[in-house]
Amino acid sequence: MVAPTGRRRAVAKALTALLPLAPYADIETIRTEALAVHMKTLPPSIAVWLATVAHVRHAHTDYDKLLSEGYDRDSARFFVIDQTNTTLTRWRATRLLDPDDEEG
Repeated sequence: MVAPTGRRRAVAKALTALLPLAPYADIETIRTEALAVHMKTLPPSIAVWLATVAHVRHAHTDYDKLLSEGYDRDSARFFVIDQTNTTLTRWRATRLLDPDDEEG
């Protein structure tokens, strides 16, 4: 199912605001995930943030490696916060992960 045009526009706007210098390939992956059916009830800015964090975690950190080594999700997430924030900073993200935030 294709997202309505208004939703697509809102997600595009949220992507531009959050990730001004992210590479096109990463943006497209994040856009697709933010427009997924399971994200449709979330405000676009939140869907983009969650899709961004998940994408960076899986594609730009050691998260999956830590999971395969037996770390639980929360521990693996904790250990990749710095790597995640480094990528977000390189992309000039307007938001970073907070180590004390339970949501990230």
